[in-house]
Amino acid sequence: MNKIYNVYCDESCHLQHDGINDMVLGAVWCDQTKIKQVNRDIRDMKERYGVATKAELKWTKVAPVKKDLYEELVNYFFDNPALHYRCIVITDKNDQDHIRFHQTHDDWYYKMYFDLLQGILSPSDAYEIYIDIKDTHSNQKIKKLEEVSRNSIYDFSGEVIKRIQPIRSDEVQLMQLVDVLVGAVTYQNRIFPDNHRKSETKLEIIELLKKRSGYRLTRSTLLKEEKFNIFVWQARQYK
Repeated sequence: MNKIYNVYCDESCHLQHDGINDMVLGAVWCDQTKIKQVNRDIRDMKERYGVATKAELKWTKVAPVKKDLYEELVNYFFDNPALHYRCIVITDKNDQDHIRFHQTHDDWYYKMYFDLLQGILSPSDAYEIYIDIKDTHSNQKIKKLEEVSRNSIYDFSGEVIKRIQPIRSDEVQLMQLVDVLVGAVTYQNRIFPDNHRKSETKLEIIELLKKRSGYRLTRSTLLKEEKFNIFVWQARQYK
């Protein structure tokens, strides 16, 4: 094995029937030897802006008073060559014919997670994958994801996927970066009601993200894009 990477995964709007059109699964991965420094850098960033190191940076908390902090976080991601991001954007999660494919919404959700990981994993490296805890069934579901993912790449001994386990986002600074990136892509792809007033601060963060990445955030990038990789998945193309 050449390197060991930590992969931090999160999602936005994954619940069925929540009235929101899109869902995004995203991950930031980083060489394991760089993790401590990255987490330290994000903690230091918080301190410079008067934010407690144990406080979470989240997309839902983006507001004018802390705009500079979130802009610095985005710039830090793009300026650090050790950090990489990939996401899958489902533009209409409610347009899924689960009955036809003999699956539940949860089954489909983990298929999407596997598709996310497929674009990250290399057979010459090893990965420790961490997923933000969502509910009391996380352990059971993640064990199934680990089993399916290993079997799909013939990694029966766990040499490539060393582990997949749930963690709490407030315990890992890097997981908070994932939340912000996933939240921004979700916001950009969401269809809002006509009378909805969008957050100007969030739109400014999204414009910075578009400028630094060079992408609109609403279309797929090339599969080989390694810094900021987007795959827009639509159910109708598979019907």
